Amino acid sequence: MSSVSSNERGGKPSSLSVCPDSPNCVSTAAQADDTEHYIAPLVFSASAEEAWKTVKRAVLALPRCEIVSENEFYLKAECRSFLFRFVDDLELQLHPDEKLIAVRSAARSGNTDFGVNRKRVELLRVKLR
Repeated sequence: MSSVSSNERGGKPSSLSVCPDSPNCVSTAAQADDTEHYIAPLVFSASAEEAWKTVKRAVLALPRCEIVSENEFYLKAECRSFLFRFVDDLELQLHPDEKLIAVRSAARSGNTDFGVNRKRVELLRVKLR
């Protein structure tokens, strides 16, 4: 699980956890040379408030995704696969001073995700533009 306890209590944003060794996770917390797991954060030019509203709408528009917790800096959603209803966790953290949103998307089970988590984050990136 990611290290977001301060965010869940409404504190300032902190870093998301790095991904496990399995190839079913992407995160901005991964080292940039870890190309299997690293994904660039979502960058925005609008106000932080507007960007956060936009990305929340985009998460809700994703197929079979439901926001399960959120506050002004942190959002957690559960996204279910179509066929077997496996659950992926999608976590977003707003960093308003840096004008970016850190992201982690990971399958809860299994060893591979066939690139679904990376595609999910890239879809959010497109919607945030």
